[in-house]
Amino acid sequence: MLKLHITNETSRLRAVILGLANSNGPTPTLEEAYDPKSAEYIKAGTYPLEKDMVKEMTAVRDVLEKYEVKVYRPEQIEDYNQIFTRDIGFVIDDIFFKANILPDREREIDAIQYVIDQIDSKKVHRFPEDHHIEGGDVMPIGDYIFVGTYRESDYSNYITARTNMKAVNALQEMFPNKTVKSFNLRKSSTDPRLNALHLDCCFQPVGKNKAIIHKNGFLNEDEYEWLVNFYGKENVFEIDSDQMYAMNSNIFSIAEDVVISEKNFTKLNAWLRAQGITVEEVPYAEISKQEGLLRCSTLPLIRD
Repeated sequence: MLKLHITNETSRLRAVILGLANSNGPTPTLEEAYDPKSAEYIKAGTYPLEKDMVKEMTAVRDVLEKYEVKVYRPEQIEDYNQIFTRDIGFVIDDIFFKANILPDREREIDAIQYVIDQIDSKKVHRFPEDHHIEGGDVMPIGDYIFVGTYRESDYSNYITARTNMKAVNALQEMFPNKTVKSFNLRKSSTDPRLNALHLDCCFQPVGKNKAIIHKNGFLNEDEYEWLVNFYGKENVFEIDSDQMYAMNSNIFSIAEDVVISEKNFTKLNAWLRAQGITVEEVPYAEISKQEGLLRCSTLPLIRD
C-alpha cells in the first residue's frame, strides 16, 4: 500500500507522479486550446514538438532519480497530452483527491488509476461534479490550505477559471483543523500575461519560509498583501508579468534546500542560490508554451 503524506510544498520528496510527453498528439487547433498562452503559440506556428518535450521531461526525471525519489508515470494514451499531472489530482495529508477537471481530460485520471489502486480506497476522495477543483490551485502549507479560485459572477465565461468556491468550502469542511484560505485570481481567456490559470502561476512557497509572488495575479490587493505579510517582505521574490508569463513561480521543490528550476530563470535562480538553495536547472521552455511548468507536471504523493 502507498501511504501518502503531503503537509506542505517543500519537505523532502519521496514519491511523485511525473507527467508524460510521449505520444502527445498533433498540434491542437485554436478551438482546442485550453488557455491563451497555448493559443498564442498555435497561432505563431511555434507550438512545442513532442521530441523536445520528451527531452525536457526526461531531464526532470533524471534529477528526481538523482535524489532517489520514486517516480511514477501515467500509462500512455495514444496521441494525447498527459504532461500536466498536477491538474488531475492532489494530496492533502494522507488523502488523494481526484480533481474535477475539464470533462474531456477525464482519461488522464484513468491513466494514473494503477497508482490510485495502491492507496487505501478510504483515502481516495472526489467532490461532487459541480465542485470544480484542480491541483494547481491547491497548496497545503502546514495548518493552512491555500486555494486559488475565481469568485466573480462571470465564472462560467472563463475556461481559465478552474476552481470554484463550492470546492473551497468543501475542503474547509473536510479539514476543520486547518484554515482554508482562498485567493481570488485574475483570469483572461485572451491575454496570457493577465491570466493566472492556477494559484501556482502567480505564487509558490520555497525553502523554509520564502515565496515567489506575482502581485497582478491576484484580483484583491488585500489578499496579495496578506501573503506578503505571511512570509515577510524580505523573504519574497516578486516577479513581473513577463516572468509570470515565463512561469517563474512554477518551479518544483525536492526539499527545503533543493529545487528544480528552468535554466533560463537567471534572476530567480540567482536569488534562490543566495538563499542557500541548490538549484537543479533543466530546459523546460518548450513545455512552458502550454502555460504550465515544473509544478504543473508533477503530482507529489509522499514528502517527509
